[in-house]
Amino acid sequence: MPINLDEAIGAELAPVEFSWSSSDVQLYHLGLGAGADPMSERELRYLIDDKPQVLPTFGNVAQSFHETKAPSVKFPGIDIELSRVLHASEAIYADAPIPPSGTGRAVTRFTEIWDKGKAAVIWSETTVTTLDGAPLWKQKRSIFARGEGGFGGDRGPSTSAAEPDRAPDLQIALPTLPQQALLYRLCGDRNPLHSDPAFAKAAGFDRPILHGLCTYGIGCKAIVDNVLDGDAGRVRSYGARFAGTVIPGETLQANLWRDGERITGVLTAPSRDNVVVLAGIELTAS
Repeated sequence: MPINLDEAIGAELAPVEFSWSSSDVQLYHLGLGAGADPMSERELRYLIDDKPQVLPTFGNVAQSFHETKAPSVKFPGIDIELSRVLHASEAIYADAPIPPSGTGRAVTRFTEIWDKGKAAVIWSETTVTTLDGAPLWKQKRSIFARGEGGFGGDRGPSTSAAEPDRAPDLQIALPTLPQQALLYRLCGDRNPLHSDPAFAKAAGFDRPILHGLCTYGIGCKAIVDNVLDGDAGRVRSYGARFAGTVIPGETLQANLWRDGERITGVLTAPSRDNVVVLAGIELTAS
């Protein structure tokens, strides 16, 4: 069904109440690879019972954490087959650390839809508060819908950004597990693109790929661990664009540049000619 701009732009979904526990946070961190060294005090901070420190990227998945079905892409003015959709970008903003357990209310609205000719880019924003209305965090997200462009809309600005014209301040090897997508899908993303070989081939991939949000979280954790002395509570915002696929089991490389409390970077796959898999990384810290 063609995108109906008049209906979609500005549409606000009904509020959704959800809760999360410290066990959810622990599972999320395990899905990103936390605890690879089970003797490391820094790693165990992500996994202690009751009060683990919380990577802010947990906020990007908290609302859907307990989903057991594949997501659908059916919203006011928007009805797209799941196999046509890829995650394009994600960002999180939090003025204070996310608590290790709690209850929130999320309100999502659609802010922009860009016409890229052969595809559409759909932007949404989600504001999460306590049930009393106190702010918790805000998310921004875009999805890339193949075959949904050509409706005569605004093409939108370019999202590419040049890396600093100097060598990275830090380069970090980031191993992933062959079963990482199967583990991470327990965090609520049951898209079969990440678990079903036949579905992945029908979508144009040789094999199931790692969730973009897993790669995104791995990037945030790498910065926290290597630049912010392992203190996830210092992160005020973090965002990135999904530039390529990650094959579970391959080792990624983080190239990071620091400018005061602002860290930028990319993740690449060295075994595939350093193809960029996560671009436009930007983290601000307190």
